Amino acid sequence: MVIAFHIILTGHAHWLPNGPRGSKSRSLRKERLGELGGIHHGRKPRQPPPEEIRRFHREARRRLDHPAPWFDEAHRRAIGEAFGRVAREQRLTCWACAVLRNHAHLLVRKHRLPGEEIARRLKDASRQALISAGLAYAGHPVWSENDCAVFRDTPRAVREAADYIWGNFGKHRIAPRRWPFVAAYDTGPFHKKRWASPAGLP
Repeated sequence: MVIAFHIILTGHAHWLPNGPRGSKSRSLRKERLGELGGIHHGRKPRQPPPEEIRRFHREARRRLDHPAPWFDEAHRRAIGEAFGRVAREQRLTCWACAVLRNHAHLLVRKHRLPGEEIARRLKDASRQALISAGLAYAGHPVWSENDCAVFRDTPRAVREAADYIWGNFGKHRIAPRRWPFVAAYDTGPFHKKRWASPAGLP
């Protein structure tokens, strides 16, 4: 039984279909990117060195119509507030959220909407919020077309996903932030023990 969706949204052009790390894509929509290599479906078990990844992205961005966005504090605040509006409007239960410099993670309880539709609404709302705030221009997609919604089907898997999401703040050297729409995970009928977010989060 699916308990939650771990939704991963990637900033436009930060994880391309034929990137050297591998991807979840099976097709390449922009022919000019094909000059840089083919698609490897799935994350490669042996990851390339950082310089190879940087070199690929330097070459790829010359072939793209829009620059890759980087989210500073103002961007992250606008994105998080937009996520909160979607959560309230759709009555989503969110157990973890991290808005980072070039991607975002959310852990959302199973809902009447499929994970892919939740991801679409989150992307649309946050993109419009950035445009309205003058932090992105109207023609910029902001997010990659290929998002990811991974099923979590046990309380342990949910806790591990939440720990991973909260851990991204330290990994990316961003001050941890708990949004008002994020609740502590209660395992409900599965266990009596209540799980709370790690120390250091507001």
